[in-house]
Amino acid sequence: MGIFSEKDLKKIASCLEPESLGQEKDHYRLKIVNRKEKRSVILELYPEITLGKTKGPLVVVYTSNCHLQLHNVSGYVISEELGEVTFVGEDVGKISGLVVEKEAGCAFYANVKRELISGDFTKLGVEVMLSGVALSLAEEILEKKKGT
Repeated sequence: MGIFSEKDLKKIASCLEPESLGQEKDHYRLKIVNRKEKRSVILELYPEITLGKTKGPLVVVYTSNCHLQLHNVSGYVISEELGEVTFVGEDVGKISGLVVEKEAGCAFYANVKRELISGDFTKLGVEVMLSGVALSLAEEILEKKKGT
């Protein structure tokens, strides 16, 4: 079973509260709308898609002014408290994360050194601290993956 099963989709949708939710041939599509702020985000979750010579999970985000992709997704963390889902990928000691908010916001962090997410954030500059804090939520799933 892939990383984005119907069960996963239900958990993600429960947190993000999309205006619409659909299933296409090879992916799920969620439309998240914030009418007050006049924003919307389209989130597409591909359980398995060809990524060059290999296959893997893919997360795609479309907004009115950007298009973001996270290839080879390792896992995701749902924060009901923050109203967001953090999708993460790891490669050779570096992690990347794509955060999608139920308020139709998103953030992307790429090639963050793995050690930053478990270090002392107070020793980092504000610019770097934000990525460490945001991706620290994913530390548990990265540790589980390392153990398997």
